[in-house]
Amino acid sequence: MRLKNPLLLLLLTSTLCAQSDLAHTIMVAVTDIMSPVNMYNVGTQTITTSSGKERTFEMESWSANKGEKSLTRYTKPAAIRGQAFLMLNNADDIWTYFPRTKRVRKLASHAKKQKVQGSDFTYEDMGGGDTFLTQFKSSYVGKEEREGVSCHKIELTGIPSEDPPYPKMTLWARDSDYFPISIDYYNDKGQNHKSLTLSDIQTIENFPTAMTMVMTNHLERSSTLMKTVEATYAWEPPKGFFTERNLKK
Repeated sequence: MRLKNPLLLLLLTSTLCAQSDLAHTIMVAVTDIMSPVNMYNVGTQTITTSSGKERTFEMESWSANKGEKSLTRYTKPAAIRGQAFLMLNNADDIWTYFPRTKRVRKLASHAKKQKVQGSDFTYEDMGGGDTFLTQFKSSYVGKEEREGVSCHKIELTGIPSEDPPYPKMTLWARDSDYFPISIDYYNDKGQNHKSLTLSDIQTIENFPTAMTMVMTNHLERSSTLMKTVEATYAWEPPKGFFTERNLKK
């Protein structure tokens, strides 16, 4: 349909531009609030398979430079104690360490899309950086209540040339502080592949922190629950911390 009224066209264009600006502003805030400079975290991870079988792990995680560098080491159960993975350049470079072989192995670049320890999170999901801003075009959908909370709903469309982790995502960020409480991930068939919910949000050292995160895989009918037991943003990485050598400690 062709709009013949130039004033109507101008108003429509202005509205679309304003919505685009609002979406971008919100996603800048989301990226900022989700990217503390440094962090140390102790937590648990429980994977529930489609058959109902559960596996629980305990781990320690460290990150620096707003998530650009991170290291995760498993502490329990005994069978995997000491297993670790190092991610640099926002998960573009990944190394893993297995105590039984005492070898550090660098993963291929496509491995960032693989599951971490068989969970519903990929390495890429756990990476940091400004992915929302550089690999997606954001569109403001409107206000919507989610989990009983008033939120801004944003649709993120992947920019093919930037190799986005997903073709499309939908994100709900709280009105109060733009902290995201829910994200839907879509595959290249347009299916809602996975959904992430963030809850029990507490303020730790002036940072909103989701103490509980659940990633649900709708296609595989599995889920992964991650709980934060302890967290601090005052941690400072010692020299040489994010290195292959430190994976073995």
